[in-house]
Amino acid sequence: MTAQLDKDTVRHRIAWRVAREMKDGDIVNLGIGLPTLVANHVDKDVELLLQAENGLLGIDQLACEATKDADLVNAGGQHITAVDGACYFNSADSFAIIRGGHVDATVLGALQVDECGNLANWIIPGKMVPGMGGAMDLVVGAKKVIVAMEHTVKDQPKLLKQCSLPLTAANQVNLIVTEMGVFEINESGMVLTELAPEFSIDEVQAATEATLLVSPNLRPMQLPTS
Repeated sequence: MTAQLDKDTVRHRIAWRVAREMKDGDIVNLGIGLPTLVANHVDKDVELLLQAENGLLGIDQLACEATKDADLVNAGGQHITAVDGACYFNSADSFAIIRGGHVDATVLGALQVDECGNLANWIIPGKMVPGMGGAMDLVVGAKKVIVAMEHTVKDQPKLLKQCSLPLTAANQVNLIVTEMGVFEINESGMVLTELAPEFSIDEVQAATEATLLVSPNLRPMQLPTS
């Protein structure tokens, strides 16, 4: 029987684990949705700059009621705070940073990711969407592409042999973090590198359409202590 985790635990776990990928000196773009939570979990000893594609370099944490500024939001419209020395600029300059290869990593949500590192995260045919947004630029402009997402949707796998939805970009995903584990995409395919303690390898594979390769160095998934 596969373990059931509540939604808050899942989102907290994924965001916390993604934050462990952040390194000193990085410029990191956080996509809308679950990736925005990463800002709340970055180790304070790590000196980096978080970018919002709508024109801010230097995001701090998501704002609470006491710190809310009506004019300070991320790309998803959420109220945020900024670090001392943060820089504000227009959308053209923001995308010059992205397209110019100055972003070390981008963290995005996904509808589907497949064994080749293809990403579908912008549209489900037949449903209304505002547009592709900046994802298509981010996944080809950033040096590392991290997908932060729940492992399944309505008990259907999101890690596939081949994406069935329209692609945002092909062969660009490097790392995937879900509540079940951490997965790297390399020339061999989709590799399970960290396994969450509630799940077995067989349970993760059963929830995954893609054929998982198990790293010879498989280790327990890093988890928050609270």
